[in-house]
Amino acid sequence: MPEHQGSDAPLKVAIDATPLLGVPTGVGVFTSSLLSSLSQLSDLELSAFAISWRTRDQLGSRLPEHVTSEQRAMPARPLTWLWSRSNLLHAEYFLGDNDIVHGTNFTVPPTKKAGEVVTVHDLTFMRFPELCQPDTLRYPRLIERALRRGAVVHTPSRFVAEEVRDSFRTEPNQVVAIHSGIPTLAPPDFDGANLLVPDGRPYVLSIGTAEPRKDLPGLVRAFRAVADEFPELLLVLAGPSGWGSDDLGDAIEASGVQDRILQTGFVSDSILSALLSKARVLAYPSLYEGFGFPPLQAMACGVPVVTTRAGALNEVVGGASLMVEPHDLEALSGALVTAVGDEAQRSVLKTAGTTRVGDFSWESTAIQMHDLYRRVAGSS
Repeated sequence: MPEHQGSDAPLKVAIDATPLLGVPTGVGVFTSSLLSSLSQLSDLELSAFAISWRTRDQLGSRLPEHVTSEQRAMPARPLTWLWSRSNLLHAEYFLGDNDIVHGTNFTVPPTKKAGEVVTVHDLTFMRFPELCQPDTLRYPRLIERALRRGAVVHTPSRFVAEEVRDSFRTEPNQVVAIHSGIPTLAPPDFDGANLLVPDGRPYVLSIGTAEPRKDLPGLVRAFRAVADEFPELLLVLAGPSGWGSDDLGDAIEASGVQDRILQTGFVSDSILSALLSKARVLAYPSLYEGFGFPPLQAMACGVPVVTTRAGALNEVVGGASLMVEPHDLEALSGALVTAVGDEAQRSVLKTAGTTRVGDFSWESTAIQMHDLYRRVAGSS
């Protein structure tokens, strides 16, 4: 990555790396990729912190080179409760002095002097509260307090930026959309993938945690019609269990084709890379998305994509996938049949996807985020 041209004074930035702990999620991928990209810029002094009592000691081993981690313990539950109600216990108490404190996961600690940036990945907790766990429903109050303190909200898409402006009645320049890049795919572990999926069998791949927002039960029901069309086709559901696992299990049990639906659970990056590269199509039937990494990863592998017109997905895929309305299972089945069996359409989708992924890079994300940090630091 080329050296960013700017002020000669290094900017001290503390970034919340809590999402790197535990089972990786999309927010974890964002945080890891952002840290790695920012660490290549010579005029930043990067440090990372974890809002966690039990797992904070694991953070150091998960950080890229040139990113330090020195902090006082930050117990998550009492601090987020406190910060949702007051500006007590500033970030400086835990982290020392910085120019910017960046909360990567909907929450940024209050500061005395440092500028505050908070990433809001989506507004599921406001648009679809019934799809959320209780802890997530605290986010609106935390975001509202951060905005009152003058924090700048970063979003991964223009779609979410507009939602934040409308929902929180912010000034336009207090919300900045910066697209994420595409997560780097690890070298594929085909042997590991073959242990999960029979070698040579075509399959529709889905990637994501079993949570209601991903509508995996709907995908299972749509797959029933696709399975009739292609007797050898499998549906592979890759991702950890979640609070939608019971509904997913019920849908699989009722599908009549449960012997052709494989659940891998959480898989390593190398196995995920192998599964992606061999998939016939990626299905991403989400009910709402603030960005969406898997469709871009599939396009980077030359795999056709079927998505819903939900949230920011249209902005992200840019017409390079087959798109259907959320909950329209008949349309989803039809799109999957086309993406699996229509060679001419598959060729069009592959070409469009390859072109589309060229619009996303972590280098661009890091430079734009750097500029945002400079702007916020200059006004704080």
